[in-house]
Amino acid sequence: MIFDEYAIKSLIRPVPGFPKEGVTFRDITPLFQSPKALRMVADSLIQRYIDSPVTHIGAIDARGFLIGSILAYELNRPLVLFRKAGKLPADTLSASYETEYGEATLQMHRDALSGGEQVLLLDDLIATGGTFLAAASLVRQSGADVYEAAAIIDLPDLGGSHQMQDTGIPTYTLCAFAESER
Repeated sequence: MIFDEYAIKSLIRPVPGFPKEGVTFRDITPLFQSPKALRMVADSLIQRYIDSPVTHIGAIDARGFLIGSILAYELNRPLVLFRKAGKLPADTLSASYETEYGEATLQMHRDALSGGEQVLLLDDLIATGGTFLAAASLVRQSGADVYEAAAIIDLPDLGGSHQMQDTGIPTYTLCAFAESER
């Protein structure tokens, strides 16, 4: 199946004013309601990483879990969950970060990584980059490395992908929405 960026972008629903006025939320649920589009997204990411040295898939709460679990299964790699504070039951590592709406904390199980792993971080989109940067901090606290941070969507005007690249985190996205498209 050939990747069609226009088809993917057409299935990402803009929701103006959510979760607050002035923000246009990019809703990926219509994309997941299309088996063809979901397969196109998953297959594109699988092909990118099938021959990579990635040892673990790091899925970021909560929409990153959707595509992360598919990649972990298809690439036969362990899945590491990065969750909002208080959602993981065992001993955790924590990293706080700034969001567009305030401050948040991301956690992962302390024993999820032991050191030396190459982790692919996945989420639905890159906005300010705070969540990815927090996840990368947790990976590094564990002695592992971030291979790349991947998402379906980049919002380049918010600067997250540039900030991530400036801190040594390679990024990859399937599509981008510029300010003029919001």
